[in-house]
Amino acid sequence: MNNTILEVLKAYGIGADQVSWRTFGTGHINSTYLVSVEGQNEQFILQSINQKVFNNPLIIAENVRLVSSYLREHHPSYLFVSSIPTIEGDEMAFVDETFWRLTTYISNSIAYDTLSDPNQAFEAAEQFGRLSKLLDGFDASLLRPSIPGFHDLNLRYEQFKVALDNANPSLKEIANEQIEKALRHSFILEYFNSYSNSPDFPDRVMHHDTKISNMLFEKETNKGICVIDLDTLMAGKFISDLGDMMRTYLCAHSENEADIDKIFIRIEYFEAIIKGYLKEMGSILTSTEKELILFSGKYLIYMQALRFLTDYLNGNIYYPVAYPEQNLVRTVNQFKLLSEFFNKEKILQSIVDRCLKA
Repeated sequence: MNNTILEVLKAYGIGADQVSWRTFGTGHINSTYLVSVEGQNEQFILQSINQKVFNNPLIIAENVRLVSSYLREHHPSYLFVSSIPTIEGDEMAFVDETFWRLTTYISNSIAYDTLSDPNQAFEAAEQFGRLSKLLDGFDASLLRPSIPGFHDLNLRYEQFKVALDNANPSLKEIANEQIEKALRHSFILEYFNSYSNSPDFPDRVMHHDTKISNMLFEKETNKGICVIDLDTLMAGKFISDLGDMMRTYLCAHSENEADIDKIFIRIEYFEAIIKGYLKEMGSILTSTEKELILFSGKYLIYMQALRFLTDYLNGNIYYPVAYPEQNLVRTVNQFKLLSEFFNKEKILQSIVDRCLKA
């Protein structure tokens, strides 16, 4: 691996006698390294692209290039972490059958794996909302999907039904309660489809992966700096970003928590997300989109529950697991979080209504 990294850095004009590097971050998809140029106050982020997840990394490069060009022209002061070109002018280096990208390391920044303060949720929601707002004038159809069907609930439901039809009977028996919940909540898909073709529910440029670790904060002030990890930057509905924030910010514990008594919505975090997102997006969301704000959380949580359950029925072939029942545990976890949305719906909707009026 050392020789490979040296070869990659050479493609960017960085010599072996100039650098040191170490693994960086907690991401599970791409391999990430912090590269330091010795004798200079320069650091970079180097990543190899996981081609099992992203079949065509050049789509990522093209999407980022298009968005970066638009932002440079229309919003030049916005900090958008785009790729540094190789000395040959390529957007990625291709070494040992792997695509690599290099970006500038943002100094005095920090990323979190978990939220410890509602203000962090506010800052993240504001930043993700700002990116979409600044790209409101950009033609989202120009972006190609880096993962086709990533947040397509129709696709995920069909995949679940196929897995159910073909699953080992013993797995179906063990997962019977969660299978019944998955089928019983299919009205979420039907509700989405009743809006999906409405001109008042447009495709926008969405990040699609708004977990808190994809946000950079200033170390001293904890103010949001910018969003990172642009692999899934593509066209989609606003519910992808807002719903993903709800799914990943509202509970103090991740989907791997087996004790469902710990799975509940932190109301103050919900309000922080809504306030932060509407601070940027409130002026451009359509009336239909505003009507679907609370629904966005239900949509993403249900979809993720389906994905975990589908993988369990398929024999755990997609998500890494530490034990055979982990994907089923994750499914139970997500359905508990979904039930929280329905149990607290009046409270949550009142917060949305109040924030929309503010």
